[in-house]
Amino acid sequence: MAGRKKKAPEGDPGVPGWMVTYGDMMTLLLCFFVLLFSFSTIDVVKFRDVIIELQGALGVLTGGPMVLNLGDIPQKQISENPSASTQHMEALQQSIEEKVTEEDMQGSIQTEINERGLMIRFTDTVLFDLGKAELRSEVYPILDAISEEITTISNSIQVEGHTDPTPIHTSQFPSNWELSTARATAIIHFLLERGGIEPERLSAAGYAFYHPVVPNTSHENRAMNRRVDVIILESSEDVAADRRTEALNFLESPLSDGIIMEIDPEDLPITPDEESEVSEVSEASEEINEEPAVEETVPDTQEIDEQDTDVTEVDEVVDVDPGGESTEITEVESDQDSSEQ
Repeated sequence: MAGRKKKAPEGDPGVPGWMVTYGDMMTLLLCFFVLLFSFSTIDVVKFRDVIIELQGALGVLTGGPMVLNLGDIPQKQISENPSASTQHMEALQQSIEEKVTEEDMQGSIQTEINERGLMIRFTDTVLFDLGKAELRSEVYPILDAISEEITTISNSIQVEGHTDPTPIHTSQFPSNWELSTARATAIIHFLLERGGIEPERLSAAGYAFYHPVVPNTSHENRAMNRRVDVIILESSEDVAADRRTEALNFLESPLSDGIIMEIDPEDLPITPDEESEVSEVSEASEEINEEPAVEETVPDTQEIDEQDTDVTEVDEVVDVDPGGESTEITEVESDQDSSEQ
C-alpha cells in the first residue's frame, strides 16, 4: 500500500477561545488605567492659567478639535522647575533669614513664600507691647536690615496687622480694628521715614482678630495670632513671566504629548492689521445698509385701462381690413417680377 497516505499526528489543541478573549480584555483594561494615570500629572489651575497666558502673550494657537477637557484634569504640578521670580524671592528670603539669625530672633520672625509673594511674619510682642502701637527700639536693627533688602527690588509691599480676641476699649483704640490698623501703619511709617521706600509701593490693612492662623484656644495660640505680616507682593510682570515659562516647560515636557487643545478664536488677540480689516468690512456693511432702497413703481389703474383700450382698437382695425396688408404684398411681388423680366 505504497500510495496510502499516513495520517498526520494530532497536535496540541492550544488555549481555549475564551482565554484569548479574556486576555485581550485584561490588556485593554491595563491600557485604560495607564491612560488615566498619565492624565493625573497636570494641575488644572496652572494649566488653565498657562493656556490663558498663551492666548494673550503668544497669540499663535488656533481653534481645533477638543480632545482634552480642562475642567476634568486632576491636580498636579506642571513643572517642578522654579521660575525666575521664584528664584529671586528665594534669594531674598535667604538674605532676610540670615539677618534674622544675626539678631537671634528666629523664634519671633518667620518667612514664607506663597502665592502672594514673600511674607515676613512678626509674632507676639516682638514689635509692640500688649495693647500698644509704638515700635519697640529693639526691633529697629532688624527692620533696617529688611528695609535695605526691600530697596533692592521694585515690588509692592503690603503690611497687615492682626490681634487676638482680647477686648480693648481705650480712648486711642476703641476696638481691635483700630489697634491692628495702627500697628500696620506704624510699620509703614518706619519704611517710609527710615527705610526710604517709595510711598506708592506701600499699603496697610488691619484685620483685628478675624483672620487667625490657629484657634484662639490657649495663651500660646493667641500669641501666634498677635502678629504683623509684611508681604512683598509678586509683580504682574513676574506672574506673567512665570506663566509663560511654565507654558513653555509644559509644552516641551512629555506630559503634553497627544493633547490637543481647543481655543475659541474670538478669545485670541487681534493684531492691528486684522483690526483694520474688520473695521473696513464693518464700514462697507454700513454703507450697504445706508443705500436707498429701490422703490417699485406701481402703474396707475387708469393708465392700464387706457393701454388695454388702445390694444383693442388696433385689433379692431386689423379685423376690419384684413386684406389691406395682403394687397400691398401682392403689389410688391408683381413689381419684383416685372423688374426681373
